[in-house]
Amino acid sequence: MGTVKAKYRFKANYVGKGVEGLLKEGGTSPRETVSKAISAAGGKLEPFYYAFGDTDVLGVIDMPDVASAVALSLAINASGAVNLSLTPLIPPEEVDAASKKRLGYRPPGQ
Repeated sequence: MGTVKAKYRFKANYVGKGVEGLLKEGGTSPRETVSKAISAAGGKLEPFYYAFGDTDVLGVIDMPDVASAVALSLAINASGAVNLSLTPLIPPEEVDAASKKRLGYRPPGQ
């Protein structure tokens, strides 16, 4: 399971020095930095957008495997400048396959 190629939605928020860096460098430089980090992990940056409200940056990345996605998340979060969260994106065909699996689950009390 750790070697399955997957897409992830990412959400990020700048904190502390990250906000200062964004104000100093603008929006395109951080996008290029993130793109290089993703490439170094074997992935590809797809859409990348800034937002306001409860999320500063969001987009989609294509990663070669789960371990690479986790490595990217650890590296970015360890910087202390950005809080990053990744959510796996599940293709409809995977949901089709999952819906055909019978697990025999019985809810409590039934």
